[in-house]
Amino acid sequence: MAQKILITGATGLVGSALKTKLLGMGYQVNTLSRKPEGENTYRWDVKKQEIDAACLNGVDAIIHLAGEPVADKKWTDERKKEIIDSRVKSTELLLRTVKESQSHNIKTFISASAVGYYGDCGDEILSEESPNGIGFLADCCKLWEQSVNEAKKLGLRVVKLRTGIALSKDGGALPQLDMPVRLFAGASIGTGKQWTPWIHNDDLVNMYVAALENINMDGNYNACAPFPVTNIALTKAIAKELHRPFWPIKVPKAALDLLLGERVVAVLMSSNTSAQKLLDSGFKFKFTRVEEALADIYSK
Repeated sequence: MAQKILITGATGLVGSALKTKLLGMGYQVNTLSRKPEGENTYRWDVKKQEIDAACLNGVDAIIHLAGEPVADKKWTDERKKEIIDSRVKSTELLLRTVKESQSHNIKTFISASAVGYYGDCGDEILSEESPNGIGFLADCCKLWEQSVNEAKKLGLRVVKLRTGIALSKDGGALPQLDMPVRLFAGASIGTGKQWTPWIHNDDLVNMYVAALENINMDGNYNACAPFPVTNIALTKAIAKELHRPFWPIKVPKAALDLLLGERVVAVLMSSNTSAQKLLDSGFKFKFTRVEEALADIYSK
């Protein structure tokens, strides 16, 4: 079993919870930051392609979570390049550092990916064998995963977790989804029929631990709960948990276009993902139904 882990993106929603979890399990954890502070934190600068190679000392596995947020800013050509480079260039920097290391002990490279890989697929059930889709998000995920696959050439076991919406009160999409509901304006967006693959953040953290400890896990996995829900069902579930009304109206795509521009595809994309491969690996979900997940999250 790996004993020391290098985590990138350790200050993010998933990374911070994962770091806490691993430390609590007795692992040692190194992290990377542009402005390192504290013990076991090392400097890197992806844009300048600079990294403190000491971050690999004693490390058995890398968990790569770093990447610019996808939907927080307008998708200009410059912003799209930043989103892709933050994933691809960071991976290239890590793997080049591993390759140049003369004495590393790294055996496993685990990386985030996203269900955006499949594009907008309506009601089609998506397995890990489903083809790469069309559009910016699909292109971004393809380039991202291709860069991660280079780790195989270094003899590393590679696991990629294609994540949907990680549900947590501490950040991510849920605070944005529940804001209109809290303001008594809960309603579906677009047709409301688009499938929304979700995962409780606790389960997502546990998936990374499973990918780390289960040496039989290899390749791509849909990191989503077994029962995806439509946007209508998700919004209704949030409204019920918050004791707020759900209005039988729909926020039209035209209004979303004005507000979000090209980013609207990230909101209206339909991904009916299957979690069967993850279940077959032996992973045990704590939360399989969105109602259970939301009840847990809002009770804390």
